[in-house]
Amino acid sequence: MGPIDLVLFRWVNRWPDALEPLMLLLSEGNKWLGVRVFLLVVFVALVWQRTTRPAAILAMLAWPLSNALTDALKVAWQWPRPSAPIAALVDQGATLVAAQAAHPDVVVRVAPLGSFGTASAHSANMMAVAAVFLLLTKGWLRWAWLAVAVLTGLSRVYVGVHYPSQVLFGWACGAVTALVLVKTWEAWVRLRSPRPAPDVPPGAAG
Repeated sequence: MGPIDLVLFRWVNRWPDALEPLMLLLSEGNKWLGVRVFLLVVFVALVWQRTTRPAAILAMLAWPLSNALTDALKVAWQWPRPSAPIAALVDQGATLVAAQAAHPDVVVRVAPLGSFGTASAHSANMMAVAAVFLLLTKGWLRWAWLAVAVLTGLSRVYVGVHYPSQVLFGWACGAVTALVLVKTWEAWVRLRSPRPAPDVPPGAAG
């Protein structure tokens, strides 16, 4: 990682502990049953409304695609996570406290991850959803999704499992995935739409 990346990481990673409940919710909430039920209710409500139905359906297609893209990138370019050295010590039998003490430059607030973190999947998935809503809806809803996407990416730096560059890469993956999906859907809608009959000049018939 470059020096700017490290400076930004250490700054965000050391934000006040008072932010930890919010950041843990954003970073780990997708694993919690209550959050999953809430998101399901939100999805049903968005599909129920005609104005948000296309965006909701495309968002549900966008995030698995962006997730698959980040998985492929992690295989192609194996960039380590900031928590990788701590995870390695834990795997060797050290306690989390001892592993953290051996690497005080990284504050890990979740289970340390040793897998490659090339492009943050959390960041990509939420940005894919946000970008779909930005492209297809109007009003406060799209900005709410964008705020959640940005905060989710920052939360992955705060909890110590991604560098800022990996979050930015994830955001880019999500945005590109959403753009391609939305443009493909719009092209399909145009092809399916009936074309108006050509104008016939007066006296041409017969």
